[in-house]
Amino acid sequence: METVTLGPQGTYSHRAARAVTDDGISFAESVRGIADAVANGDADRGVVPIENSIEGSVTETLDTLATVDLAVVREVVTPIRHALIAQREDFDTVASHSQALAQCRSYLDEHYPDADRQAVASTARSVELAREDASVAGIAHPDNAANGDLQVVATDIQDRNSNATRFFVVAPPDERSEAGGKSSFVVYPNANYPGLLLELLEPFADRDVNLSRVESRPSGERLGDYLFHVDVDAGLYEQRTQAALDDIEAIASEGWVRRLGSYDVEHVV
Repeated sequence: METVTLGPQGTYSHRAARAVTDDGISFAESVRGIADAVANGDADRGVVPIENSIEGSVTETLDTLATVDLAVVREVVTPIRHALIAQREDFDTVASHSQALAQCRSYLDEHYPDADRQAVASTARSVELAREDASVAGIAHPDNAANGDLQVVATDIQDRNSNATRFFVVAPPDERSEAGGKSSFVVYPNANYPGLLLELLEPFADRDVNLSRVESRPSGERLGDYLFHVDVDAGLYEQRTQAALDDIEAIASEGWVRRLGSYDVEHVV
Protein backbone atom coordinates (compact mmCIF):
# COMPACT_ATOMS: atom_id res chain seq x y z
CA MET A 1 0.00 0.00 0.00
CA GLU A 2 1.50 3.29 -1.12
CA THR A 3 1.15 5.87 1.65
CA VAL A 4 2.17 9.52 1.39
CA THR A 5 2.78 11.93 4.25
CA LEU A 6 4.77 15.02 5.16
CA GLY A 7 8.50 14.55 4.77
CA PRO A 8 11.31 14.13 5.01
CA GLN A 9 11.96 10.85 6.80
CA GLY A 10 11.87 11.21 10.58
CA THR A 11 8.95 13.63 10.94
CA TYR A 12 6.12 12.90 13.37
CA SER A 13 3.94 12.44 10.30
CA HIS A 14 6.34 9.72 9.16
CA ARG A 15 6.03 8.01 12.55
CA ALA A 16 2.24 8.09 12.25
CA ALA A 17 2.40 6.76 8.68
CA ARG A 18 4.37 3.75 9.90
CA ALA A 19 1.23 2.74 11.81
CA VAL A 20 -0.49 2.43 8.41
CA THR A 21 2.26 0.55 6.58
CA ASP A 22 5.87 -0.48 7.19
CA ASP A 23 6.92 0.11 3.60
CA GLY A 24 5.77 2.05 0.60
CA ILE A 25 5.92 5.43 2.36
CA SER A 26 6.63 8.47 0.22
CA PHE A 27 6.77 12.13 1.13
CA ALA A 28 5.14 15.37 0.04
CA GLU A 29 5.97 18.93 0.97
CA SER A 30 2.42 20.01 1.87
CA VAL A 31 -0.92 18.69 3.05
CA ARG A 32 -2.45 19.71 -0.27
CA GLY A 33 0.22 17.69 -2.05
CA ILE A 34 -0.77 14.64 0.00
CA ALA A 35 -4.46 15.17 -0.75
CA ASP A 36 -3.84 15.57 -4.47
CA ALA A 37 -1.71 12.40 -4.58
CA VAL A 38 -4.54 10.37 -3.04
CA ALA A 39 -7.27 12.04 -5.10
CA ASN A 40 -5.32 11.48 -8.34
CA GLY A 41 -4.63 7.82 -7.58
CA ASP A 42 -0.89 8.27 -7.09
CA ALA A 43 -1.17 6.97 -3.50
CA ASP A 44 -3.55 4.63 -1.70
CA ARG A 45 -3.46 6.48 1.61
CA GLY A 46 -2.42 9.86 2.95
CA VAL A 47 -1.53 10.71 6.53
CA VAL A 48 -2.15 14.33 7.52
CA PRO A 49 -1.98 16.12 10.90
CA ILE A 50 -5.36 17.42 11.99
CA GLU A 51 -4.95 18.65 15.57
CA ASN A 52 -2.34 19.12 18.29
CA SER A 53 -3.28 19.13 21.96
CA ILE A 54 -1.31 22.35 22.59
CA GLU A 55 -1.47 24.36 19.37
CA GLY A 56 -4.91 23.26 18.20
CA SER A 57 -6.12 22.43 14.71
CA VAL A 58 -3.89 22.38 11.64
CA THR A 59 -5.62 24.91 9.40
CA GLU A 60 -3.96 23.70 6.20
CA THR A 61 -5.54 20.29 6.74
CA LEU A 62 -8.96 21.78 7.54
CA ASP A 63 -8.92 23.88 4.39
CA THR A 64 -7.74 20.96 2.26
CA LEU A 65 -10.51 18.66 3.52
CA ALA A 66 -13.03 21.34 2.58
CA THR A 67 -11.78 21.57 -0.99
CA VAL A 68 -10.58 18.06 -1.95
CA ASP A 69 -13.06 15.18 -1.85
CA LEU A 70 -11.44 12.52 0.35
CA ALA A 71 -12.55 9.92 2.86
CA VAL A 72 -11.24 9.80 6.42
CA VAL A 73 -10.80 6.10 7.18
CA ARG A 74 -8.73 6.11 10.37
CA GLU A 75 -7.35 8.33 13.10
CA VAL A 76 -3.87 7.87 14.55
CA VAL A 77 -2.89 9.62 17.78
CA THR A 78 0.79 9.81 18.63
CA PRO A 79 2.51 11.45 21.62
CA ILE A 80 4.88 14.27 20.77
CA ARG A 81 8.28 14.00 22.45
CA HIS A 82 10.45 16.92 21.48
CA ALA A 83 14.21 16.84 21.97
CA LEU A 84 16.83 19.51 21.40
CA ILE A 85 19.35 18.05 18.94
CA ALA A 86 22.67 19.63 17.97
CA GLN A 87 26.34 18.97 17.32
CA ARG A 88 27.26 20.70 20.57
CA GLU A 89 25.62 22.32 23.57
CA ASP A 90 26.29 25.90 22.47
CA PHE A 91 24.47 27.20 19.40
CA ASP A 92 23.01 30.43 18.09
CA THR A 93 19.78 29.29 16.39
CA VAL A 94 17.00 26.86 17.24
CA ALA A 95 15.18 25.62 14.16
CA SER A 96 12.08 23.48 13.76
CA HIS A 97 8.56 23.40 12.39
CA SER A 98 6.58 26.42 13.57
CA GLN A 99 4.27 24.24 15.68
CA ALA A 100 7.20 22.51 17.37
CA LEU A 101 8.76 25.86 18.22
CA ALA A 102 5.45 27.00 19.70
CA GLN A 103 5.06 23.78 21.68
CA CYS A 104 8.49 24.35 23.29
CA ARG A 105 8.13 28.10 23.83
CA SER A 106 8.44 28.06 27.63
CA TYR A 107 11.53 25.84 27.61
CA LEU A 108 13.26 27.98 25.01
CA ASP A 109 12.34 31.20 26.81
CA GLU A 110 13.88 29.87 30.02
CA HIS A 111 16.99 28.10 28.74
CA TYR A 112 17.83 29.78 25.42
CA PRO A 113 16.29 33.25 25.50
CA ASP A 114 18.97 34.74 23.25
CA ALA A 115 18.89 32.06 20.56
CA ASP A 116 17.25 32.96 17.27
CA ARG A 117 14.25 30.83 16.31
CA GLN A 118 13.90 29.69 12.73
CA ALA A 119 10.76 28.07 11.36
CA VAL A 120 11.44 25.38 8.75
CA ALA A 121 9.30 22.93 6.78
CA SER A 122 9.49 20.05 9.28
CA THR A 123 11.09 18.79 12.47
CA ALA A 124 13.22 16.41 10.40
CA ARG A 125 14.45 19.30 8.27
CA SER A 126 15.62 21.06 11.44
CA VAL A 127 17.81 18.03 12.24
CA GLU A 128 19.28 18.19 8.74
CA LEU A 129 20.18 21.83 9.37
CA ALA A 130 21.76 20.94 12.71
CA ARG A 131 23.84 18.28 10.98
CA GLU A 132 24.98 20.79 8.36
CA ASP A 133 25.67 23.70 10.73
CA ALA A 134 27.08 23.45 14.26
CA SER A 135 25.53 26.81 15.16
CA VAL A 136 22.00 25.40 14.69
CA ALA A 137 20.01 23.14 17.01
CA GLY A 138 16.92 21.31 15.84
CA ILE A 139 13.77 20.25 17.67
CA ALA A 140 12.52 16.78 16.76
CA HIS A 141 11.91 13.30 18.13
CA PRO A 142 15.10 12.06 19.88
CA ASP A 143 15.39 9.12 17.47
CA ASN A 144 16.43 11.63 14.80
CA ALA A 145 19.82 11.97 16.50
CA ALA A 146 20.70 8.31 15.92
CA ASN A 147 23.37 7.20 13.48
CA GLY A 148 25.12 10.51 13.13
CA ASP A 149 27.32 13.13 14.68
CA LEU A 150 24.50 14.78 16.62
CA GLN A 151 23.72 14.65 20.32
CA VAL A 152 20.50 14.99 22.26
CA VAL A 153 21.08 18.12 24.32
CA ALA A 154 17.75 17.85 26.19
CA THR A 155 14.69 15.59 26.03
CA ASP A 156 10.98 16.15 26.62
CA ILE A 157 11.27 19.91 26.20
CA GLN A 158 7.63 20.36 25.16
CA ASP A 159 5.69 22.69 27.44
CA ARG A 160 3.22 19.96 28.43
CA ASN A 161 3.84 16.26 28.86
CA SER A 162 0.36 15.55 27.51
CA ASN A 163 1.39 16.87 24.10
CA ALA A 164 -0.07 14.68 21.35
CA THR A 165 -1.12 15.05 17.73
CA ARG A 166 -4.07 13.53 15.89
CA PHE A 167 -3.52 12.41 12.32
CA PHE A 168 -6.19 11.54 9.77
CA VAL A 169 -5.62 8.69 7.37
CA VAL A 170 -7.31 9.73 4.13
CA ALA A 171 -8.32 7.58 1.16
CA PRO A 172 -10.22 8.01 -2.12
CA PRO A 173 -13.88 8.97 -1.57
CA ASP A 174 -15.22 5.59 -2.72
CA GLU A 175 -13.58 4.04 0.36
CA ARG A 176 -15.66 6.16 2.73
CA SER A 177 -17.15 4.01 5.49
CA GLU A 178 -20.11 4.34 7.84
CA ALA A 179 -18.49 2.02 10.41
CA GLY A 180 -16.43 3.41 13.27
CA GLY A 181 -16.67 5.07 16.64
CA LYS A 182 -16.14 8.63 15.34
CA SER A 183 -17.31 10.61 12.33
CA SER A 184 -16.27 13.88 10.71
CA PHE A 185 -18.13 16.35 8.51
CA VAL A 186 -17.64 19.69 6.81
CA VAL A 187 -20.74 21.92 6.75
CA TYR A 188 -21.07 24.98 4.53
CA PRO A 189 -24.45 26.62 5.19
CA ASN A 190 -23.90 29.47 2.71
CA ALA A 191 -25.89 31.65 5.10
CA ASN A 192 -25.36 33.96 8.04
CA TYR A 193 -28.06 34.85 10.54
CA PRO A 194 -28.51 34.93 14.35
CA GLY A 195 -28.73 31.43 15.80
CA LEU A 196 -27.36 29.63 12.71
CA LEU A 197 -24.60 27.78 14.57
CA LEU A 198 -27.04 26.81 17.32
CA GLU A 199 -29.38 25.39 14.68
CA LEU A 200 -26.54 23.34 13.21
CA LEU A 201 -25.54 21.88 16.59
CA GLU A 202 -28.96 21.20 18.08
CA PRO A 203 -29.69 18.11 15.94
CA PHE A 204 -26.74 16.36 17.59
CA ALA A 205 -27.68 17.51 21.11
CA ASP A 206 -31.31 16.44 20.61
CA ARG A 207 -30.09 12.90 19.83
CA ASP A 208 -27.43 12.70 22.55
CA VAL A 209 -24.54 12.68 20.06
CA ASN A 210 -21.39 14.11 21.64
CA LEU A 211 -19.50 16.76 19.68
CA SER A 212 -15.78 16.21 20.17
CA ARG A 213 -14.69 19.16 17.99
CA VAL A 214 -16.33 22.11 16.24
CA GLU A 215 -14.24 24.60 14.31
CA SER A 216 -15.04 27.40 11.90
CA ARG A 217 -12.90 28.38 8.91
CA PRO A 218 -13.36 31.15 6.33
CA SER A 219 -15.08 29.79 3.25
CA GLY A 220 -12.99 31.92 0.93
CA GLU A 221 -16.15 33.06 -0.85
CA ARG A 222 -16.54 36.40 0.90
CA LEU A 223 -15.58 38.18 4.11
CA GLY A 224 -17.53 36.92 7.12
CA ASP A 225 -18.62 33.71 5.38
CA TYR A 226 -17.68 30.50 7.20
CA LEU A 227 -17.83 26.74 6.99
CA PHE A 228 -17.71 24.38 9.97
CA HIS A 229 -15.70 21.26 10.70
CA VAL A 230 -17.48 18.87 13.06
CA ASP A 231 -16.26 15.67 14.76
CA VAL A 232 -18.74 13.51 16.69
CA ASP A 233 -18.36 10.48 18.92
CA ALA A 234 -20.71 8.31 16.87
CA GLY A 235 -20.64 6.34 13.64
CA LEU A 236 -22.55 7.07 10.47
CA TYR A 237 -24.06 3.59 10.74
CA GLU A 238 -26.06 4.81 13.75
CA GLN A 239 -29.59 5.99 13.10
CA ARG A 240 -29.18 8.96 15.45
CA THR A 241 -26.20 10.24 13.44
CA GLN A 242 -28.02 9.86 10.14
CA ALA A 243 -31.11 11.62 11.51
CA ALA A 244 -29.02 14.52 12.81
CA LEU A 245 -27.29 14.88 9.44
CA ASP A 246 -30.63 14.89 7.63
CA ASP A 247 -31.65 17.89 9.75
CA ILE A 248 -28.34 19.64 9.15
CA GLU A 249 -28.52 19.12 5.40
CA ALA A 250 -31.96 20.73 5.44
CA ILE A 251 -30.62 23.73 7.37
CA ALA A 252 -27.66 24.00 4.97
CA SER A 253 -29.83 23.56 1.87
CA GLU A 254 -28.28 26.65 0.25
CA GLY A 255 -24.81 25.21 0.76
CA TRP A 256 -23.51 21.66 1.23
CA VAL A 257 -22.50 19.01 3.78
CA ARG A 258 -19.49 16.75 3.16
CA ARG A 259 -19.50 13.45 5.03
CA LEU A 260 -15.81 12.65 5.45
CA GLY A 261 -16.64 9.26 6.92
CA SER A 262 -16.56 7.19 10.08
CA TYR A 263 -13.42 5.66 11.52
CA ASP A 264 -11.77 4.19 14.60
CA VAL A 265 -8.91 5.65 16.64
CA GLU A 266 -5.51 4.05 17.19
CA HIS A 267 -2.91 5.27 19.68
CA VAL A 268 0.70 4.64 18.73
CA VAL A 269 4.06 5.53 20.25
